[in-house]
Amino acid sequence: MRGRGLRVTPTFGMGEEDGMAFTRTVRALGATTLTGALILAAAPAASADQTRRDQWALQALQAESAWKLSKGKGVTVAVIDDGVNAEHQDLSGNVLKGKDFWDSDNDPSPVSGDDHGTAMASLIAAHGHGAGASDGVIGLAPEAKILPIRWDMEGEAGLSDEIRYAVDHGASVINISVSNHQDLPEDREAVAYALKRNVLIVVAAGNEGVNSIDFPAKYPGVLTVGGVDDNGVVWSKSNSGPEVLLTAPATRIVSASSPGNELRMGSGTSDSAALVSAAAALVRSKFPNLTAGQVANRLVKTAALPDSAQGLSLPDEKYGYGTIRPLAALTQDIPAGSESGPLKTPVSAVKSPSAAPSTGKSDADYAAENEKADQKQMLFFVVLGVIALAVIGLIVLLIVKRSRRNKNNNGGPGGPAGYPQYGQQPFPPQQNPYQQQGAPQQPNPYQQQSTPPHGQWPPQQ
Repeated sequence: MRGRGLRVTPTFGMGEEDGMAFTRTVRALGATTLTGALILAAAPAASADQTRRDQWALQALQAESAWKLSKGKGVTVAVIDDGVNAEHQDLSGNVLKGKDFWDSDNDPSPVSGDDHGTAMASLIAAHGHGAGASDGVIGLAPEAKILPIRWDMEGEAGLSDEIRYAVDHGASVINISVSNHQDLPEDREAVAYALKRNVLIVVAAGNEGVNSIDFPAKYPGVLTVGGVDDNGVVWSKSNSGPEVLLTAPATRIVSASSPGNELRMGSGTSDSAALVSAAAALVRSKFPNLTAGQVANRLVKTAALPDSAQGLSLPDEKYGYGTIRPLAALTQDIPAGSESGPLKTPVSAVKSPSAAPSTGKSDADYAAENEKADQKQMLFFVVLGVIALAVIGLIVLLIVKRSRRNKNNNGGPGGPAGYPQYGQQPFPPQQNPYQQQGAPQQPNPYQQQSTPPHGQWPPQQ
């Protein structure tokens, strides 16, 4: 029998407009946003064009251009949440068989009224419907597959079994848009288990608007995500802290609902995390040989800030390294970097759950590593420029010598080549065609004079 009377619903990521609240034993990222906001009829009443316009995040993230390079094909994203409606017309065919750890069966579909997991899955891998998929919701990685995992949210349950199941069943990205207060040794171990097996865990920061991050977003080894509005400015209810590495759209996000084929609109860092999970799927599909940390590195190195946040020391506790730019992450020349990238190395929780959060790289270490890599790259271009100038100089020298040799071999009649006859005036001085006294010095295109400016978000059209 599905369900258990007590409904424990993760509510962050859902719209604030609705006035309903729910009782829960496990705190879902301290959610201040509520469920069921602006439920949109799936159908004929809602215009397809309007639905697409409402999906402003796809436009801001330049999804159409990114899809020319990657749609997430071949990547499985696990969604650990309150279940996924695999029959939704915008998700049908993209949802794999998963597991229900709440009811201990193989049917991870949600109970009536729970639609958070379905929404997250749709933001990642929905494919729309109708002619040319012009109707409904499209996720940022529409060709990725969803592994649905219904979390056991009763009592003091953690996430270790769910994380390990995702890793062992083919997920290379795990989206977790839920949280609790407890620092559990088994959860720490599960995060380390995932990272050792090259699986990237993306977690929402939470929606209380406080400078505090809960678990599992607080664990070293995960990619913690905050939220921004449609101007790229941090959403007022996005939790902050040194754990935040990236941000993504969080406000008025259209997604799939459950049951049936309904749509909904909501706000929260859950949506932000789902979009980052989808961006990671795009990168993993195009660059399958990158480690989880190197995928995170691409997303971090190409992140951007709005004009109002320029000049911040990064990572910032609200923005992290900035807002994701999937197209840039797919196209820019980014060195792979270390295996762990910006992710801190998890500490084993077997001996002590209260152990120091990381023995890996600190944010300062990572920033120093980035600076060192940039310096190496600049040095490379400088050396390349010097070599190019030397080659050009050698070519010019050879041309000048050959020109002089030709002149010497074509002297006037009756005398040695290159010398004037007796009684004639000496040759007038020859101008060197390669020596221009007034010509400006040509810039060296290979030499970077300064660090290139950081990207801007939202991208300028």
